[in-house]
Amino acid sequence: MTPEDRIHALGIWHGPVEIEPITGGITNRNYLVKDQRARRVVRLGDDIPIHHISRPNELAASIAAHAAGLSPAVIHHAPGILVLDFIESRALTAADLQDEQTLQRTLPLIRACHRDIARHFRGQAMIFWVFHVIRDYAANFASAGSGYAPLLPHFLEKTERLEAAAGPFEIGFGHNDLLAANFLDDGKRLWLIDWDYAGFNTPLFDLGGLASNNELPEATERMMLESYFETPLTLDLWRRYRAMKCASLLRETLWSMVSETHSTIDFDYAAYTAENLARFERAYKAFEQDQ
Repeated sequence: MTPEDRIHALGIWHGPVEIEPITGGITNRNYLVKDQRARRVVRLGDDIPIHHISRPNELAASIAAHAAGLSPAVIHHAPGILVLDFIESRALTAADLQDEQTLQRTLPLIRACHRDIARHFRGQAMIFWVFHVIRDYAANFASAGSGYAPLLPHFLEKTERLEAAAGPFEIGFGHNDLLAANFLDDGKRLWLIDWDYAGFNTPLFDLGGLASNNELPEATERMMLESYFETPLTLDLWRRYRAMKCASLLRETLWSMVSETHSTIDFDYAAYTAENLARFERAYKAFEQDQ
């Protein structure tokens, strides 16, 4: 059955439908579907155990995020399918987030994610612990005889150091994938979407991921931390944050390495691996210089 057949078979549409692929997804296949009454976004994707993705968890997080006022409403769901309200908007870019005024607009959403979603979340919840994810990826590489296996001791040694340096840990409910494209601007407000990796985590992981995914300058990172925590930046917080930023980059690198062999989505994962590995090495060098 084609993706279009699966969408038609949902039985929720009013009259004929128009189906248009939404480009840019690197974990799911996304479609804009228009019937006689409304436009909806349809996300197609099964569980991906190697990436710790559980679709029931994504559904529960999406419902909770809407209840918290952060994300579009869930209209319908079925195994491997999530239908969401369509928001007329544009996705942000890394260049947008490098602008401090735009970045400031994202921080209330991120803070609300960390503090409010758990109040609305129902059922079994996941924890997204980046250091466990890194070790699990490494174990998969080792057992599969991956060409990246020689890099594992180098990565795992750094993981141990980063985990020790990043504590103590405050725990909130994390989005855990703060790419620029996961922020939508409808002209009046921002929305936060795509809850594939949602789960309890330390807020510093999201903040580090936001900075690393969008290549924020150091001065902007410092502003972000002071605005988020509403307090002057201390040396201790800066060091812990930089450790989590490194961990975010290492996880993104390993995610891409795994995706090179496991994903069927048309995306240049090898180039993405190289890009994130270079970012990680630069960030880790800066982290070491701070110690």
